[in-house]
Amino acid sequence: MNIIRAKQIIIISLLTALLLISFAACRPVENPPANEAPVETDKEGELTMYIDDTIVSVSWLDNESVAKLKEMAQESPVVINMSRYGGFEQVGSIGTTLPSNDVQMTTSPGDIVLYSSNQLVVFYGSNSWAYTKLGHIENMSEEELTELLSNSDVTIKLIMEE
Repeated sequence: MNIIRAKQIIIISLLTALLLISFAACRPVENPPANEAPVETDKEGELTMYIDDTIVSVSWLDNESVAKLKEMAQESPVVINMSRYGGFEQVGSIGTTLPSNDVQMTTSPGDIVLYSSNQLVVFYGSNSWAYTKLGHIENMSEEELTELLSNSDVTIKLIMEE
C-alpha cells in the first residue's frame, strides 16, 4: 500500500511541476530591445517612404531587415505594389527575401513590418502575429492613415535621400 501511495505522490508532484512550467511559458512575448531601437539618421542618407504621392515620416528601426532595404534603395528606388487585406493593412511583395527576426506582437496603426521575410505590411488598424518590425509612420493620425490606405490599393516607394 505504501508503494502505491508513493507513486501517487510522485505523479501528482510531476503533474504540478508540468502545470507550473506551462503557466510560465504562457507569459506574453516581449519584443527584444534591438528590434525596437530607432535608426539614427546616418551620413549616407535617409530612407524615405512614399505612399502613392504622399511622403510619410518614418521612424525606422535599427535591424538587418531595414539595413537591407536601405541597401536596395541605394541602388534604385524600391517600388512595392500593395493590396488591401483584412480591413486593417496593406500588403505587398518586396520581390526578394530579407533577413528577419520575427516576434509575436500586436501592431498599431502606422506600424511597418516584414511578413514571411518577403512582404512589406503597412497597418492602418491592428493585428497580432509574428512579424519583424521595420518602423512606424510618425506624421499621420489613425484617421489619416485609414483614409490613405483603406480605400484602394497603393504603391509604396522607398528612396534613399541624400
